[in-house]
Amino acid sequence: MKTPLIRLAKREGMDKRTVWAIRVGSILLALLLGALVIAISGVNPFKAYGTIITGALGKKTAIRQTVKIAVPLLGCALAIAPCFKMRFWNIGAEGQITAGAIAASYFALYWVGKVPSAVLLLIMGAAGAVAGGIWALIPAFFKARWNTNETLFTLMMNYIIIGVVKWLQGGPWEAPPSGSQMIAQFADNAKLPSVLGVHCGWIIVLVLTVLMFIYMRYTKHGYEIAVIGDSSNTARYAGMNVGRIMMRTMFLSGSISGLVGFIIVSGANHTLYDGVAGGVGFTAISVAWLAQLNPFAMIIIASMLAVLTKGSQTLNTRMQVPSTIAD
Repeated sequence: MKTPLIRLAKREGMDKRTVWAIRVGSILLALLLGALVIAISGVNPFKAYGTIITGALGKKTAIRQTVKIAVPLLGCALAIAPCFKMRFWNIGAEGQITAGAIAASYFALYWVGKVPSAVLLLIMGAAGAVAGGIWALIPAFFKARWNTNETLFTLMMNYIIIGVVKWLQGGPWEAPPSGSQMIAQFADNAKLPSVLGVHCGWIIVLVLTVLMFIYMRYTKHGYEIAVIGDSSNTARYAGMNVGRIMMRTMFLSGSISGLVGFIIVSGANHTLYDGVAGGVGFTAISVAWLAQLNPFAMIIIASMLAVLTKGSQTLNTRMQVPSTIAD
């Protein structure tokens, strides 16, 4: 056969020096291209990059805002990691976050004063986890029972639950006056307490990071997930119930995403609205893949993306760089 002029193939067995050289070179090239775009807009790229760093890490208030951005990114990346390890493409974390936020918001709005603050927060967190888990379980059941396409199924589930929030905003949960299309702010006893100037959600996700590392690396469930990811036929041959493992793993994934939804509404936003997930469910896919599904590496990746996000906002406000270029 005639050899084609251009052929793309995956290279196997590269040494670590080559791998790291490619990574560093990619970052440098990205910085160079970014500098070119910034320079075309009429701004000194060196000053711009300096502004991004100082805007995200220059002051205590900036650091706190950066941490607030990183917390849901890390939490959601941890949520989708076991699914992706299993080669179950969960693109519905956005909806699972929203489902958890709805459940947590119900108790924040209607159980205030009925139970102590600590108990209320525990109930909100548990409700968010269960709701997110159930929302993720639906596409998992269809996948296990009828082998539906999980990518499309989970993606479409996002828009359904966002529609539910829009209905709540303009319907039964609408705050006065009529037509406001807004849900009331939470009472103080339904808000997560602060630790070192940031809501304690950052402690929750760090604990989840350790637990997820142990779960995926040292437990039977983690081993089953890895086997299915390598070959579902091999897993079946070994006697594993692949469908049940898929549903169990997706429920876990959705539960963590739902817990992230609780953290967002109770720790950051203090209310519920249709954009509550804010694209976290999609950005977290990048965090998980860049970290190669390693929970501890996700801390670094989520922090880097949070710095870029917060820094780009400062770039827009401090140096008048257009928001499209800053983004």
